[in-house]
Amino acid sequence: MNIVVLVKQVPDSGAERNLRSDDKTVDRASASNVINEMDEYAIEEALKIKEAHGGEVTVLTMGPVSATESIRKALSMGPDKAVHVQDDALHGSCALGTSKVLAAALGTLGADLVISGAESTDGRVQVMPQMLAERLGIAALTGARKLTVDGSSLTVERQTEDGVEVVTASTPAIVSVWDTINEPRYPSFKGIMQAKSKPLTVLSLADLGISADEVGFAGATTTVVDANKRPPRQGGRRVEDSGEGGVALVEFLASEKFV
Repeated sequence: MNIVVLVKQVPDSGAERNLRSDDKTVDRASASNVINEMDEYAIEEALKIKEAHGGEVTVLTMGPVSATESIRKALSMGPDKAVHVQDDALHGSCALGTSKVLAAALGTLGADLVISGAESTDGRVQVMPQMLAERLGIAALTGARKLTVDGSSLTVERQTEDGVEVVTASTPAIVSVWDTINEPRYPSFKGIMQAKSKPLTVLSLADLGISADEVGFAGATTTVVDANKRPPRQGGRRVEDSGEGGVALVEFLASEKFV
């Protein structure tokens, strides 16, 4: 089975994150950049399928030159090769533009199965799998907590507020996964060394037949007009009970519109 895993380099969610002052995009130059956490679960699921059914696993990334570091880390977990879509004109792309580029790249890879994380920690829009499925004309099985592969048949369990849904589809298809699906493996020293020599193909927009005005700021359907830092956390209010504590508590809840 030919499996492609979508991987995105994002600023570490545990560190300070900022927007650039000039164009309100994420300031990646000053951030500690890592593989999107949910994508590590997607990589692990792809490797498990390969180990059980054979095939090849390719990592696909769209991002700046610095994303190469995350690609090599992804390869150290076990995938066979990687494709990096890299072009200066991609800066400022919205979700629609990103899906157009990724769909074009996927079209060159002939994937039977595409696996992605359910969301990225920088955007958190959870729409990329559905957009790609629409562009490619394939099924989308989203939010998987369990994935079963039987030949060309895929079965996914997805948790909802009302219980568990079981969804099936045939390949080719795209599956997005949550962090409940598995436990990602740690790269071994051997894997880290092998990752340095694994094939990495770099594609430009021209290679994909996409013009610069279709992506980036020129082709974006959304834009960030303004942004402000979250206000610092303030100390709570303490209510001393001297016989009127209940009244004081209700008054406070009412002032905060809780009651």
